[in-house]
Amino acid sequence: MPVMAQTFDVCIRGAGIVGRTLALLLARERLRVALVAPAQPKSQRKDVRAYALNASSRAVLQSLRCWPDDEDATPVLGMQVFGDLDGQVQFDAASQDVQALAWIVDVPALEQRLAEAVRYQPQVEIVSEPVDAALTAICEGRASSTRAEFGVNFSVTPYPQHAIATRLECEISHGGIARQWFTPEGILAFLPMGGTDGHEVAVVWSLEKSLVPEWLDSDEESFTTRLQAISQNALGQLELVAERASWPLQQAVADRWCGSRAAESGEAASWVLAGDAAHNVHPLAGQGLNLGLGDVQALARILQERDYWRSPADLKLLRQYERERKASLAPMGLAMDGLQQLFARPEVPVQMLRNWGMKGFERSGPLKSWMAKQAMGLL
Repeated sequence: MPVMAQTFDVCIRGAGIVGRTLALLLARERLRVALVAPAQPKSQRKDVRAYALNASSRAVLQSLRCWPDDEDATPVLGMQVFGDLDGQVQFDAASQDVQALAWIVDVPALEQRLAEAVRYQPQVEIVSEPVDAALTAICEGRASSTRAEFGVNFSVTPYPQHAIATRLECEISHGGIARQWFTPEGILAFLPMGGTDGHEVAVVWSLEKSLVPEWLDSDEESFTTRLQAISQNALGQLELVAERASWPLQQAVADRWCGSRAAESGEAASWVLAGDAAHNVHPLAGQGLNLGLGDVQALARILQERDYWRSPADLKLLRQYERERKASLAPMGLAMDGLQQLFARPEVPVQMLRNWGMKGFERSGPLKSWMAKQAMGLL
């Protein structure tokens, strides 16, 4: 008796955090999912990335039982933002009446939890290459080859900066406080790791492209001395405890987030974009992954609420998702781009203007509270 070919409702191209989360959300709705995850050579380099995840992202990962253990997900109890003069903005969880402003999550730990959940989810099959499905979800990241294959225009605005990421051990405990310094040289962020009493921070230093080779390859003492000076000795002596990684920064958005295509079987099929394959923003507010997880939550919800007779590939549903997520992305993208442009200007009058603006924002009351709730995913 011939074996029938496996049929799938959705084929997800891209097995990162966004792709695996989408696979688990759709499997929960009893959809058959193929997750394209080609075998990757094991890297000898430690992944130094860490993400700031808001309450909405945490809730969806907890619902999937994929939230990392406490030592790998540190609550941010407060945030201090310093301008290049004496301007300063502070947020704290207590004044917002929340448990934490965000959680700083170790990327390898989160990826491991998601991979384990996918492995034990019978509705998801891991495949090494794309397969036929009614809907193809593209979650391959900013350099997606499928996006280009489907003829989607990805409008990229490169910033004149690259990010350097690493990890530091600090003499003084971070106390669960995230710290960020805006300077003409760039933007330096210390993100608390290892619990609220921990001494390790994840570093994201966005600086001029021309300066990156110098600081990427400098000796450890020169590197930590420079960061200690920028951070105004806030955490005392600093020790480099990981390799340094770097990548270019950009703002980008796809012109179309969904469309139709012909499947290999000749059947009509559709595609949809999510995560960095659809949009990129500057990392200064740590919202990139939150936006991507917001995409897959919205897509899964819209497919779950569809009429019983509608296919997951119905373009009416996918266009509803596109409209909803583009509307959510627009204000965040504009805000991040505006802040980046403002703090990239070295002129003294501009420094004075933004310093005045930071002081005014710190005293703004309802506006400051509204911005905090936006970033926390509570609005």
